[in-house]
Amino acid sequence: MSGEPRIHVLPDPEAVSRAAAQAIVGALRDAVEERGRADWATTGGSAPIGIYQALATEPLRRQVPWKDVHVWWGDDRFVPRDHPLSNVLPLDQVLLSASARAGLSGTGADAAEVEAGIEPGVYIPVGNIHAPPMTKAIADAVGVESVAEAYERELRADGPPVADSGFPAFDVALIGIGPDGHLLSVFPGSPLLDSEAWVAAVPAPTHVEPHVARLSLNPRILDAVRLPLIVVHGAGKAEILASVLGPERDPTRWPAQVARREGAEWFLDRAAAAQLPG
Repeated sequence: MSGEPRIHVLPDPEAVSRAAAQAIVGALRDAVEERGRADWATTGGSAPIGIYQALATEPLRRQVPWKDVHVWWGDDRFVPRDHPLSNVLPLDQVLLSASARAGLSGTGADAAEVEAGIEPGVYIPVGNIHAPPMTKAIADAVGVESVAEAYERELRADGPPVADSGFPAFDVALIGIGPDGHLLSVFPGSPLLDSEAWVAAVPAPTHVEPHVARLSLNPRILDAVRLPLIVVHGAGKAEILASVLGPERDPTRWPAQVARREGAEWFLDRAAAAQLPG
């Protein structure tokens, strides 16, 4: 898809998270109203944590029919679900507050919050949380290729509608950008840029950390996503963001440019946007 995204420059990461969370709420609510469910592809790293916090607290938490939301991951690392490098862990800990719901220590379990009527995270049915089966694969001593095959089967069987492009049409996709201009786990020069596969195994990168094998959705899903939502903050991303949003178009060199399309919303803080023209 051609065209340019809408770029929002906000004062700080907190403002970025609040604005992105509000956009997610609107996309999820609209999808449920239109077709009875919403499909959200989320991400890992630091980008979603503030967004999850905003979604899990008032006033946003009650604005989404969470029982009708299906959550998927754009990519994940080949580690157990409870490992610090897992892209699933932040959602479990922050948005769902799974430990608190289990009666263990964690957000929402302390007496003051109970007395105030604050609930520990949002409730999304277990069957609607479509995490890549990394833990099972590791326990079964099979590789990430097996996980990619299983995840594509699940996505085809229980995922969103398929667009004319042949890829699943998520209602919203939350995406971050890496220091080399990658998005998802699609690095510069990735063969996924020319692939028809929905999901692929990705060897451990040597040029960026962590050096862990991964699974990634095909970046071409972003052409079918109703709302691609890109979140970037911090001065450390200013230089690469200036290249990604600069005059030269080369997704092979900067895969994040796949998300540089009409209908996409980019939320940046001032530090990340510091080297953009104008």
